[in-house]
Amino acid sequence: MGLKLMRIRVLGIVLAGGKGTRLSPLTRERAKPAVPFGGKYRIIDFVLSNFINSGIYSIYVLTQFRSQSLLQHLSEGWQFGSLLKNQFVIPVPAQMRSETETWYQGTADAIYQNINLVEQADPHVVAIFGGDHIYRMNIANMIEYHVAKAAEVTIAAIPMPKKHADEFGVIEANEDDRILGFHEKNPNAPTMPGDPEQVYASMGNYIFSTRTLLSLLEEDAKRPESHHDFGKDILPKLAGNGRMFAYNFQSNRIPGEPADAVPYWRDVGTIEAYYEANMDLRYVSPALNLYNREWPLRSTSYSDPPAKFTFDDANRRGQAIDSIVSGGCILSGGVVRNSVLGRGVRVHAGALVEDSVILDNCDIGRRAKIRRAILDKNARVAEDAMIGYDAEADRARGYHVTETGIVVVGGERSPVDITGLVV
Repeated sequence: MGLKLMRIRVLGIVLAGGKGTRLSPLTRERAKPAVPFGGKYRIIDFVLSNFINSGIYSIYVLTQFRSQSLLQHLSEGWQFGSLLKNQFVIPVPAQMRSETETWYQGTADAIYQNINLVEQADPHVVAIFGGDHIYRMNIANMIEYHVAKAAEVTIAAIPMPKKHADEFGVIEANEDDRILGFHEKNPNAPTMPGDPEQVYASMGNYIFSTRTLLSLLEEDAKRPESHHDFGKDILPKLAGNGRMFAYNFQSNRIPGEPADAVPYWRDVGTIEAYYEANMDLRYVSPALNLYNREWPLRSTSYSDPPAKFTFDDANRRGQAIDSIVSGGCILSGGVVRNSVLGRGVRVHAGALVEDSVILDNCDIGRRAKIRRAILDKNARVAEDAMIGYDAEADRARGYHVTETGIVVVGGERSPVDITGLVV
């Protein structure tokens, strides 16, 4: 049907203020939604692209912690320059509008402190989505479901194996998908109706009818004992008492994707999850398709030159295999295998990069070897260095090494010299 034919006024709000502490050190100097992903994108590009591709053009982005990198990205890539007042992507830093003049205390408080923006827009529904997940979603499908159910609140839910119930907020629903309860990270949470092996995990994406949202926020703000959070306070209290429904994300369909395509969603809250999501992109038929022209992933437009591969000698051949190589990269006699390279990366003669995520403007010295690593922007790897081959040596040099052996190197502030084990 589509939002235009439905004549539904939708206001989009993206919650992009989280610290993302579990993704440190990548979030040491930037908000989680601003973390680079897939070579040329930022994590927040996914939710904003979902909104725009779904026909939702009025979007506020609520920011808070370490927001400079995110604000710069939004200003460079997401300003429409439109003369139409209902087409905008506007960042909204925490303005301390509450009586106590505090930072946002929770997801609901973030909306409450900007309740004037909702009232001024006067939408029929408000779509409140997180800005820190990697996924494709046709939000128009979810809004159509919300309208068809005459719902007050609709929550996007994704079926998960019940063994993961203790990792998510789990929705308890009846056979009509009406929500009866919430179970926060409970290993014994109820399974889905008719499927004893799966639970409904909340994706943290909500559609609210505007009157319901305003009423719930006003009521919650008066409760001093509340965490002022949708998942912890408002929605559990409404469960079983209001018209609140779960929208099965697996029923979502993206234009340009095969009818049997499985919807993709990843919570990249940890280094391991972030690494694996990047690695997902390397496959011949990736679960996350970045090449669907009917559902483009939008971002900043860069003036980078094309990637270049130089030299063809037996021991000095610039090549990339099963990898993503972004604009401005030069593989000058180095080899890249099973990796994702951001913009402007240099890989010099004899260097080998395997199973790694290399962010923008990194420089890999001659004969250096890098394996199962994430290099943050502007890292410089010395000639003959080795990273990812000796965990103790990597830790001794101040690199962050996860339990599974992924090495994280570098920082975003300025170019840094990265030294490794010289052989």
